[in-house]
Amino acid sequence: MTAPRIQTTLVGSYPVPHWLVAHPSEQALSDATAVVFHLQELAGIDLMVDGELYRFDSDHPETNGMIDYFVRPMDGIRSEVRRSDVELLRSQTHLGFRRRPAGVVDGPVGEGTLDLVEAYRRVAALSIRPIKFTLTSPYMLARMLLDNHYDDHAALTLALADVLASQVRGIDAAVVQVDEANLPGRPEDAELAAEAINRILDAVVNTPAVHLCFGNYGGQRIQPGSWARLATFFDRLHAHHVVLELARPGYGDLEPLRDISPKLKLGIGVIDIKTTVVEKPSEVAARIQSAADLLGGAERIAYVNPDCGFWMLARSIADAKIRALVAGRDLFEGRPVAERPGGTLE
Repeated sequence: MTAPRIQTTLVGSYPVPHWLVAHPSEQALSDATAVVFHLQELAGIDLMVDGELYRFDSDHPETNGMIDYFVRPMDGIRSEVRRSDVELLRSQTHLGFRRRPAGVVDGPVGEGTLDLVEAYRRVAALSIRPIKFTLTSPYMLARMLLDNHYDDHAALTLALADVLASQVRGIDAAVVQVDEANLPGRPEDAELAAEAINRILDAVVNTPAVHLCFGNYGGQRIQPGSWARLATFFDRLHAHHVVLELARPGYGDLEPLRDISPKLKLGIGVIDIKTTVVEKPSEVAARIQSAADLLGGAERIAYVNPDCGFWMLARSIADAKIRALVAGRDLFEGRPVAERPGGTLE
């Protein structure tokens, strides 16, 4: 049988196994990552993710390491936040969405002990299938920091981009994806965000990608906005494809993207990660059809995927949702819907 035309992939994170939380160790982390890979193999996912378990910090389990993992090891960024730092943060209106900074920039930003190359090598050794490696956008990271050094948001953003790009050059994953969940709420920063993200995308060895969403904290959408307001951002990106949150907000916002460059393929969110209800394959297939109709054809769609990462959901729910993702794609393409290990799908 020929390979599916539309590929399935996940965004990045997967629920952290309870036994890893209870007994974190290097061996437990390796075993847990292997489990995440195997679950995707059983479900039939085409482009797999490592689950981002290597970022897990038992002292900060609520953040999934999307920010802290990247900024804490860097030179020039102090993770010990003082009372005076918090007061200064509150006086800066553009940072009013945070109660505390993730760190304080006191000097020139450098890579410090951050080692994404080694993080990738550790997970790549656990699978013989193509995998995707993810990292947080420099624009989003900069928005989480109190800057006492550059005194210039753009300068800080680009400095972070250069640090991350230097590491991405050593990662030969099938796809490297930059995750951005802050820009949808500030589309006026599209030019800066694109410049910073492109510095990383240009360093990718194989296929560069971007994930955009409206945030996911406690199962809630964090950022306002619409994809229509980011059309110029899409056209600036040096990416092969952009993975979008769509199942939760709906597909009406896709139509304005029909006119973006056809060189940029899309990853369509068809699994809602902000609900514990598991989609039926017929629902997934219908969502793919809705997206294809609005975009003027299914050829614009490179991937179908969940809206965001799965880390907020229970393992049993995430496992069922990835099986539904594959079955729905197969149904849309008229392929036989396989009965996968782990249960049948209606």
